[in-house]
This record gives sequence, C-alpha cells and structure tokens, in this order.
Amino acid sequence: MKFCSNCGSDLIEWVIPEGDNHFRYYCKNCETIHYQNPKIVVGCIPQWEGKILLCRRAIEPRKGFWNLPGGYMENGETLPEGAAREAFEETNAKVKIGKLISIYTIPQINQVMLHFLAELESDKFSVTTESEELQLFNLDEIPWEDLAFHSNDFALKAYLESIQQLNYEVRMGTLVK
Repeated sequence: MKFCSNCGSDLIEWVIPEGDNHFRYYCKNCETIHYQNPKIVVGCIPQWEGKILLCRRAIEPRKGFWNLPGGYMENGETLPEGAAREAFEETNAKVKIGKLISIYTIPQINQVMLHFLAELESDKFSVTTESEELQLFNLDEIPWEDLAFHSNDFALKAYLESIQQLNYEVRMGTLVK
C-alpha cells in the first residue's frame, strides 16, 4: 500500500498496531488502520436430472480446465445470491440454491470458498465469456484430472460422500502446501 485510502497520505507504515497481533498498514497522518481480510468466493454444484453441470474455463487462471461455477462475492449480496449470480455469469442458467455442502480455506491466497448444492431451473444453459464449453456429467464421468481448482475437487468429493453416507453436513477442508 502506497497511499491511505482514507486520506490519500503517503505516510503509511507496516506495523503491529497497539493491542493487535498482526502486521497492518497504518496511516500516520489520519491514524487509520487498514485491515486486509480473506476474500469470500462462492459457487455451486448445479444439478439436472442426476447430472452435474461443469464449465470449461475460457479465462485464466486455469483456462481450458473444468470448473464448478463460482467467483468472488460482491458487496451487498448474500452467499446464495452470489452463488446464483456466478452460476448465471458462467452458464446463462438460473439455479435454485440449496444447502451449503463445503467450505474450503486457501490461506496462501487469503480465500475462503463456499459451495452450495443447486438445482438448475431448466436444461437451458449456454457458454459465456467466462466458459468456452458446458457439459452435464454423470457422477461417474466427472473429469477429476482436468478440474481447475482444489476447491472444485473438494466440493465434488464432499457431495459424493454426502450421497454415499446420506449425510449432507457441511464438509470443511484446507489447501495445505
């Protein structure tokens, strides 16, 4: 950080503020502490007649790999609203968001990924600027080796485990490197 987003000053220090235990950017001019917190990413597992809709990414990172629809939350929206919006942005499909199925923490990049179960409202979907191909997969056809992100792998395995155990509790995981 070079300038304070509160007052515009360049009197920024990287310090542990009094009473805190993390380094933070601190503006000596207006005495604002700038907190930086993890980004929340929301997505869903869209289903239609027992199949899962996956998107082949048309954008980086991981262009060309299969992905569950998802992305960063926007200010002013709920978790389910964000997941439904991301599904629409990547598939042109409307979904009904259901239960939360997984929470996946990626501390190295300051992200928390939440995946919900979702039902497609119809079998109408199409590619967008974010997805170059869409396909409904049977559960035994999921292209595991070609999934874009660890969070996708974790969410889909959580879903399969939920089906097998008839237990739809939220599964939590962390990418460890």
